[in-house]
Parts: sequence; structure tokens; C-alpha cells
Amino acid sequence: MTRTILDIHILQTVPPSNLNRDDTGTPKSAYFGGVRRARVSSQAWKRATRRAFEDLLPPADLGVRTKKVAAALAERIVARNTQLQPVSVQLATDVLKAATGSTIEVPKRKPKTADGEEGAETPESSYLMFLSARQLDALAELAVTGSGEDGDPKELKKFLKENKAHARQAVDTRHSVDIALFGRMVADSADLNVDAATQVAHALSVHKSDIESDYYTAVDDLSREDETGAGMIGTIDFNSATLYRYAAVDVDQLRRNLGDGLRENESPTTPVEKAVEAFLEAFVTSLPTGKINTFGNHTLPSAVIVKLRNRWPVSFVGAFEEPVPKTSTGGYVRESCRKLATFVPDLERQYGIADQEQSWVFRVGEETSALGELGTEVSLTQLVREVSEAVGQRLETSV
Repeated sequence: MTRTILDIHILQTVPPSNLNRDDTGTPKSAYFGGVRRARVSSQAWKRATRRAFEDLLPPADLGVRTKKVAAALAERIVARNTQLQPVSVQLATDVLKAATGSTIEVPKRKPKTADGEEGAETPESSYLMFLSARQLDALAELAVTGSGEDGDPKELKKFLKENKAHARQAVDTRHSVDIALFGRMVADSADLNVDAATQVAHALSVHKSDIESDYYTAVDDLSREDETGAGMIGTIDFNSATLYRYAAVDVDQLRRNLGDGLRENESPTTPVEKAVEAFLEAFVTSLPTGKINTFGNHTLPSAVIVKLRNRWPVSFVGAFEEPVPKTSTGGYVRESCRKLATFVPDLERQYGIADQEQSWVFRVGEETSALGELGTEVSLTQLVREVSEAVGQRLETSV
């Protein structure tokens, strides 16, 4: 069966930074090809991508992942009927229990306010719950409708007992773009799980990368001239690297998660096309924010290769199993591009998966020129538009 798989390959150079640290505060790393490489976890870059969605998609197309789901739902209930304010949290809790089967209760450890006082005893789920804005809206409507004009919790429980299937359907349809892409696990109701349409690899440096330490001091602004020494001293670990980043999108799974377009005069493939546009731009331009204020390491990729495949997702990380040496003048981007320019055609030829018409290259600088033969050269705007259109055409012909 023919599939539609979107592969995204990125080379990005990051100066001294600590994008993603472990429990000791040290930048994450991994051994690959026999040497230690800089590493940024897939979770860190998926989080950065989700945050970038906020500037690319309307709130209605996104979800929220939180333990404070009862409070989030209560706000929507009150927005529909302000008279339900006193019982909104109770109504929200009852609806969520019926819809997801999850335990929603007041945590044993009370939250603290900014003044150090104990916060309100708002029920929370025992794990992060991922619901779309439309799903929360649907649950709020159920709460308002089922509790009657007086907002009676007893009436709502009776209503939910008779309409439990309706409540569960409300959280199992109309998934947001981020849920459709990254998936969802509901620990208490496996049938509500959503299989992720996207796989994101851990970013790895293409070369050996050592961890360094920055020793710093801070001066007390109110110290007298006769007072010597620093007001504070410390160290921060960091590294720098040229990273290879990779992600694959199962477009067919994405379509199953999102469903067809429902608006008049809208193509059935429109939701998928919009999701692909958002993910491609967000994944390319996003950056984890670990220690960003300390290092100001704002960079964008040097090169992006996008492939639309019909069989399997294929990473090109094998091109860097042997660490890339720096050039005679320093730097790793030029040699990394040369390695890819040799490795990719050979791999695709041997496996019979070459398709130049479904390949795009977005690159910056003369040092990336070796990649020009791997696909149609485009700008970022062209890349996002043309890939989205190609995905739509593939889906239309596969129906």
C-alpha cells in the first residue's frame, strides 16, 4: 500500500549554549560513532515546536496539556453561564470523570500562592491530560446542558449516567493539531489514546563535542569600596555544535487523527495541509529555550532538506556515523553538506527510493552549495507552500 511520509532533515549550528540539560545541569549528550556528541532530546524540540504553534495557528486549533484540567474546564463553563461560578469546578470534575475515567481530586500537597499561603483546593488529574480547545468546549456544553438551569451537580450526574457515550465522544473527536501530531495517552482509558503522527529524533552533533564550564562572578551593587570579593560565584556548563535534526510525519495517520474538512467549499484535505504547514515552519524555526537568557543562542538552520516518500521514513543520520572533521579554516557545515550530498543519492539509489520531484532544499550560504543537487531549491515560504500543496495532491489521489 502506498503511504505518504514527510521527512524533514536539518543542519543547524548553535554557539555556546545549554539548550537541554540533565539533572545535574549539564548539556545532554550521547555516544554515536564512538565519540561523545552534543544532544538535544526529542521532547525538548517537540515542546519548542508546540510553543511555536501559538504564533502560527488559532487557539481553536490547539490543545492544552495540564493536570489543572478541571480549572481549565470550569473557566469555559462559567464563560457560558456566569451563574454557575459557585459549582463550576464540581461540574467540571464530574464531566471529566465521566468522559475520561480519570481520577480528578484535590492533591495532597496544597499549592502555594505568591505570598506563601496555601492556594485554593482545586481538583487535579494525577497526570498531564491533553485535550483540544474544541473538546473542552464540548465538555463545557455538556456540563451546562446536563446540570439544568440551576446548575445542579446531582442533575448533571444523572445526565452523564444516561449520556456517558456522548461525553466520551466529546474527547475522542475534533482533535487539535498538536494532539494529532504528537499523540495523547489517557492512562485510565486506553481507547482514548491517540497515536502520534510525528516522530522526532534526538538532535545530535555531526562531530565530537566537548562540554565546557563558564566560571562567573556577580558584584553586589551596594558594596563599599573597601569591600572586596564577589557577591556571588558559580559555574554554568555549556557546549556548541552543528546539529543534525530529523523528524518524520505519517501524513496518513495525521489525516486519520484530524478527520476531513467539514466547512463548506473546503477540501477534505485542508486540515492536514494546514497542519503540515504549521509543523514544517514550527519545527524548522523553533529553538528550545534552556538558558536562552544566559547565552542568547538564537540561530536558524543553515540547511533544510524535505522529502515526500511513499514507503518508509528514512533518517540521514548515518552520514555522520563517522564524525565530521572541521575544515582547514574551521567549521563543520561545509563538510556536513558534502557528506549528505554523497550519502543521500547513494542510499536512495540502493534502496530504490529516489524521487527528485518530491524533494526540496532550503539552504543559506555558499558552504551549503553541495546540497543543491538533492532537490528543488526554495525559500522557506516556498518550501512550506509547495510541500503543503504536494501533500494535498497526494492525499486526493489516494482516496
